[in-house]
Amino acid sequence: MRYLVDAAQMKRADLYTIQEVGIPSLKLMERAAASCVQVMEAEGLDLSHPCVVCGSGNNGGDGFAIARLLWQKGLRPVVCFVGNAAHCTEETRQQMEWYREIGGDICNEYTASEYSIIIDAVFGVGLNRKLEGKYDTLLTQMNEAGGVKFAVDMPSGISADTGRVLGIGFHADVTVTFQLEKLGLVLYPGREYAGKVVVPDIGIHTERLLNEERPAYVCGQGDLRRLLPSRRADSNKGTYGKLLVIAGSKGMSGAAFLCAKAAYLSGAGLVRIYTPKDNRVILQQLLPEAVITAYTEYREEEVQNLLSWADAVCIGSGIGTGEISCKLLKTTLEKGKTPCLVDADGLNLLAEHEGYLEPSEDGKKRAAVGTREKKPRRQLVLTPHMKEMSRLLHGSVEELKQNRMKLLGAYTDSRGCTCVLKDSRTIVSSPNHGMYVNRSGNASMAKAGSGDVLAGIIAGLMVQGMDCHSAAVLGVYLHGRAGDYAREVKGSYSVMAQDLLLYLSEAFKRLEAGDEEL
Repeated sequence: MRYLVDAAQMKRADLYTIQEVGIPSLKLMERAAASCVQVMEAEGLDLSHPCVVCGSGNNGGDGFAIARLLWQKGLRPVVCFVGNAAHCTEETRQQMEWYREIGGDICNEYTASEYSIIIDAVFGVGLNRKLEGKYDTLLTQMNEAGGVKFAVDMPSGISADTGRVLGIGFHADVTVTFQLEKLGLVLYPGREYAGKVVVPDIGIHTERLLNEERPAYVCGQGDLRRLLPSRRADSNKGTYGKLLVIAGSKGMSGAAFLCAKAAYLSGAGLVRIYTPKDNRVILQQLLPEAVITAYTEYREEEVQNLLSWADAVCIGSGIGTGEISCKLLKTTLEKGKTPCLVDADGLNLLAEHEGYLEPSEDGKKRAAVGTREKKPRRQLVLTPHMKEMSRLLHGSVEELKQNRMKLLGAYTDSRGCTCVLKDSRTIVSSPNHGMYVNRSGNASMAKAGSGDVLAGIIAGLMVQGMDCHSAAVLGVYLHGRAGDYAREVKGSYSVMAQDLLLYLSEAFKRLEAGDEEL
């Protein structure tokens, strides 16, 4: 597991290290600069004619320290100060002085030339405003120049919190970020500006941060492999759970098929599809392993019997938003006692009927005994894409993009559920579990049906007894990995949702064998 932090979290760790542990800021700056030079050398970057562009904050101080270390190696960097001299930090002033003491020159503006490497030390992790005017011109010139582009801590113009481009961003080939990776280097579009990311340990103490704040995280292969549910030699289909898939509507049998087959491929023992009668024949042909129960009208007793039969429920894929679908969702959430995943049309219905997420009377009674939680914890997973999530939040997609971590965390805490926010970097959030940021998957998966497959994978893991958060984390990873393998064979344009099913077994097999690295 590797943690991801935002600017405020990193600042608190810095201050703790300086003020309470007692490591001076200048010493941390020296370590940061040394680590950058070490990475440049380890990567074999051409340092014959370097240019270091420095701002007035401590990121600029890192840059001046890098320039001094390069000078001491016999190199003669061009050093440009592009910040406001009146706003220099004490550490940056000191680094400027030390650089001048060894004979270095500092020019007051960036001059375009044929540099072998351009080192961006203009803004660090704290930037939170749009870059305009001279900085727009500066970063444009730096981006257009030849040579390798190297960013110190964060590419200038990229939000460390969200990965958003704040007007204009520096396009780095390599970014060295200190102690912990920043969220903005993993989330898009910041990921595209970061290039190769290296995270050296410079001695910033993060133990208090990690213990008290539970920042976002990514998982390594070993972490994910440990989540795989066991397959016992002495077992049968009942061992691996009975999943009820409420999916499909007239003309939407494909959603039910993709979801149910994904659940089977993920290890579920028995899958029953509850779907309109029009879908029965085609689903029996497409997926003979599934049990098909068909309906022509809403029958509450039948639905409750199916809910009692199931060990977990997956509802929403292709069901539409009509009256019957609305009743099916309401009954499932109010009467069902097993873990439940809500996807697609189910989420659109929830956006209109928020009361369905309120606990039942039985749930309220259970929550009132021996707990301080405002709402009882429910075994519930929601799998919205950005537009669906914006409807649940009654906001805009743009607002969600600008503040997704805070909004998502507040929503899952208030609802007591797990939420899988689907995007180019899918995030899984659950109360008391932190936020997992998924790194698998690619743009070839942006096709109809991909979300139905994901819902089936997660539900198939849930029905095997996995808790909601773990099932969501593992399911999101495997779904993306299946897409990665499909793209290797079919390219970026021709991957279909059925290809995700085809390569899902490969994703499971390789993770189980541990024969690849993330």
